Amino acid sequence: MPKDVKIPVVGIVGGVGSGKSTAAELFERKGCCRIDCDKLGHALLLNEDVKRDIRSEWGASVFDENDNVIRKAVAEIVFTDAEQLDKLERILHPRIREKIVQAVHEAQTTDCPAVVVDAAVLFEAGWDDLCTHVVFVDAPEDDRVGRVSERSGWDAEILHARESKQIPLDKKAKRCHYTIRNHSSVSRLQEQVDRLLHHITHE
Repeated sequence: MPKDVKIPVVGIVGGVGSGKSTAAELFERKGCCRIDCDKLGHALLLNEDVKRDIRSEWGASVFDENDNVIRKAVAEIVFTDAEQLDKLERILHPRIREKIVQAVHEAQTTDCPAVVVDAAVLFEAGWDDLCTHVVFVDAPEDDRVGRVSERSGWDAEILHARESKQIPLDKKAKRCHYTIRNHSSVSRLQEQVDRLLHHITHE
């Protein structure tokens, strides 16, 4: 992260369905500026340069009649083939990085106590070098499967298939500065977020 960044930049990572976004939202409730990298990626799919690159790789079959990228069609291709996933990441990750840097600099002009980067692939994409701290959100596997089943209709097999494309969770956890445990209630998670934010902003 550039030296002129004066406030903490906190990366949030964890397993699929661990509650990363919930934790990021709880930081946001405390006044933090939140960067949702999934939303950045989705928004970039509307970019004409991105559409051109995607069409070059996978053709018209991943576009609908309105020339919008069919995310499900792309996902079916890239999450079953590491080479194809790498192609998509080469298209999106540098652009997302630019958006993160821009958002962090914009946050310097506000009174937010910290910037929170909500990014499932923070380490895989190399965006952790933009952060001053990285937090691992830990949650039991049964809870994670339950969340993604309710949210996306996934089962444990799909969850494990998606995670197999990422750095193993134990290795991610070891690379993080802090761990918060999403094992019970949202109020309990909020207590941990409050304590951690106070610690980070008073170092």
